[in-house]
Amino acid sequence: QVHLVESGGGSVQAGGSLRLSCAVSGDSRNIRYMGWFRQVGRDGEGLVKLDTLSGRTEYLASVKGRFTISRDNAENTLFLDMTNLKPADTATYFCTADTRRNIWALSSWEYNYRGQGTQVTVTS
Repeated sequence: QVHLVESGGGSVQAGGSLRLSCAVSGDSRNIRYMGWFRQVGRDGEGLVKLDTLSGRTEYLASVKGRFTISRDNAENTLFLDMTNLKPADTATYFCTADTRRNIWALSSWEYNYRGQGTQVTVTS
């Protein structure tokens, strides 16, 4: 089992920045892929995914250049740095992880572990 706990959400004005953190615990040694997705109501969209073995990343077009995923392996923490935030970025943000192999084609919202989410609200 892998446990993910997000933090760092909040309310920010348009153009501002936030850093989301995801504390990883449990059987983290077997994690291959990690990522972030966001959800508004029932609609979710994968924002970014990371192959922890190769370091390969892929971003949703609308956040590319504004959002950056990173890891602190020593602290077992995943980050999402978000800049130039827009009201359209308002959503609940989730950290995700997967231990399966060869699933690069999947979106981060399809991974088999996720946290409880953290709310991000961007005001105009």
